Amino acid sequence: MAIFHYGFMVRALVTAVFISIMTPMIGGVVVLRRMSNVGDALSHAGLAGVAVGLCLNVNPVLGALAAALAASFGMELVRRRFSRHAEMSTSVIMSAGIGLAAVLSGFVKNSAAFGSFLFGSAVAVGNAEMAGVIALCALVTAASVFLYRPLFYIAFDEEGAAAARLPVRLINAVFTAMTAVVVSVSSRAVGALMISSLLVIPVACAMRVSWSYRSNMALSVAFALFFSVTGMFLSFYAGWKPGGAIVLVGIGTLAVLMAAVKKR
Repeated sequence: MAIFHYGFMVRALVTAVFISIMTPMIGGVVVLRRMSNVGDALSHAGLAGVAVGLCLNVNPVLGALAAALAASFGMELVRRRFSRHAEMSTSVIMSAGIGLAAVLSGFVKNSAAFGSFLFGSAVAVGNAEMAGVIALCALVTAASVFLYRPLFYIAFDEEGAAAARLPVRLINAVFTAMTAVVVSVSSRAVGALMISSLLVIPVACAMRVSWSYRSNMALSVAFALFFSVTGMFLSFYAGWKPGGAIVLVGIGTLAVLMAAVKKR
């Protein structure tokens, strides 16, 4: 196929595949904890970091990573201060990220570089970023396996997990930081405004056909792979933005499943 004759598309496709493996592992817990907007909050904070990186002539991915990590711990701080209204933390951090990104983007001279982080860019993915995504995928997979049972308990009953003497705060901090890293590192290929969809939509599709927590995770990965590979092919052959193509394939699949399959 022609798509495999171009090195930049091969890199983008490989990167998208590994992003699709790790994001549903994070997304399953995020959805079950009713914090589906956490990806949006961290991605907008990451955009502010991208703007800082471009203004200072440093790697914008590193800027996004630093900003997303800071936002993740800020989110945990707000959650602890407003324990009865924990969902408010995502709105607070998202508002801060949007405000900072809007102001700082005015100082970015290379608007095309900043725009590539909004909706994803197949051309911009380099060897270093591809290798970083592969390494991060291995780390997220290992952490998800190691923390499988604690995350399972916390996702369904955080208070019960604390009563069972699980280190809930530590696990929450690790999980939130892991989410921030995944969102920021994935922003170049998929797009900062789109990556949160890859956290949620595959999980929503899997919920229509899965029969357990474990099957939901496996099917979420399968759906995410289908969305990303199909989206990348559309990006190459139809000229669509990679992030937008991936999200639209996911939305279309979810619409079909909602119409054809009864919820389990």
